[in-house]
Amino acid sequence: MTVNGNLLIIIVVSATNFLHSPMYFFLSQLSFCDIVLTTTIVPNLLQVTLQNGSPMTASGCITQLNVFSFASTTECLLLTMMSYDRYVAVCKPLHYVTIMNFQFCLALAVLAWILGFTITLIVTILISHLNFCNSNTIDHFFCDYAPFFQVSCSDTTIVQTVVFIISTPETVIETVFIMATYVCIFLAIHRISSTTGRQKAFSTCSSHLTVVCTYYGTLIAIYVFPSGEQSFNMNKIVSLVYTVVTPLLNPIIYSLRNHEIKTAVKKMFKMY
Repeated sequence: MTVNGNLLIIIVVSATNFLHSPMYFFLSQLSFCDIVLTTTIVPNLLQVTLQNGSPMTASGCITQLNVFSFASTTECLLLTMMSYDRYVAVCKPLHYVTIMNFQFCLALAVLAWILGFTITLIVTILISHLNFCNSNTIDHFFCDYAPFFQVSCSDTTIVQTVVFIISTPETVIETVFIMATYVCIFLAIHRISSTTGRQKAFSTCSSHLTVVCTYYGTLIAIYVFPSGEQSFNMNKIVSLVYTVVTPLLNPIIYSLRNHEIKTAVKKMFKMY
């Protein structure tokens, strides 16, 4: 369902001329990112659930961790860029076409994928040098950082420090940037005199804001709050939200709350 939903978004945006705009370009990039995230996590999750465990080699675990981190980091960057797109659309509508031209949007998307790959690659190289001689059982449904470090007999202080140094500024900058753009957006919407104009302006941002709150809320709950034994077990449940639920809900949220996508989907199905 997740793959089909996100694939439908990509096909509809690519095949429909009036959806060839920056907002839908970034949405198709986000959908592709969700497909990568889902196909990395869910098959193994289903096997773990059905068989009460699943064998995996150390290299396979590192690969899954690498691809998962790459997809989640890139998704955060894409959501940040989408917030800037909404800021320009609402706060600088007369300059929107000039600022958010195709070359600029393509450069932002390429930058998101390159940064996501580079950040993840640095951590993966460090993790690949760890030794594993303790318990070989990872208490999770996929290879995440915390459970992976627990089964290592090497000193993981350097790796954890590097992860903290890289991820914390990135997360803080992205969060502050998104909050700043939405403060400007809400102020701009508040200055609109007509109620209809306010509703129309807010409707263009509501889907993105819903996705951002869901995705970042779960990430903060897992990677910022202290992790004791109880919270670690709770984190496994919360992890389901951003690895399984959010990629499934993203196309639903954007399609149900977006008239243009619903119109494009109806036209596409009528053609066939």
